[in-house]
Amino acid sequence: MNLTNIKEWIVDFAAYVPGFAKAAGIVLVLTLLIIIVSWICGLIAALGKQSRLKFVRSAASFYVWFIRGTPTLVQVFIVYFGFPQLGLKLSPFVAGTLALGISSGAYVAETIRAGLTAIPKGQMESALALGMSRAGAMQRIILPQVFRIILPSLTNEAIAALKNTSLLSTITVVELTLYSQLLIASTFRPFDFYIASALIYLVMTSLLSRLAHWLERRYALRY
Repeated sequence: MNLTNIKEWIVDFAAYVPGFAKAAGIVLVLTLLIIIVSWICGLIAALGKQSRLKFVRSAASFYVWFIRGTPTLVQVFIVYFGFPQLGLKLSPFVAGTLALGISSGAYVAETIRAGLTAIPKGQMESALALGMSRAGAMQRIILPQVFRIILPSLTNEAIAALKNTSLLSTITVVELTLYSQLLIASTFRPFDFYIASALIYLVMTSLLSRLAHWLERRYALRY
């Protein structure tokens, strides 16, 4: 490929940049929502596994066991194709966010649980002795420390969540992968568009890693 061809390729490819930008925006929104859902599910499951009530511990353990033992793509299909059979029909975007959030939540739960076990029990006992409620001690003393400990693991899970958004192309969410496939179907240029899609994912995961490192340094200074 000579210089003229490269210039023509760049000019031609520039026409697809707005579409890629929109698809990348959808990926970022999906990732943010998936992280929120996964942290909620993960925290509930982690605290559930610490509960004194056996049925709560069993329910939390079953959730983690089932999710970690089944493929993420199957979980997406269960939510999108299976839930309507139970009377709950969701849009592809909502179903995908819910499925990936619940899936990621099982891994976040184990991460939080590991963080909780790293905190000495004496801290909770001291907080209770000072008159704090268990919930207040958890919110103000235990969880901030846990968050600092598990932040690197949460970063890895967030990056995995971002990459897993590509699975939602199978249920017609027009994120980067499906957008690339649509372009390939009309132009027959799989190398160009899959490489472009991969590079955009790479940029986003790198930025997410940099953000996480910044948060780690900030938290290290505060505690």
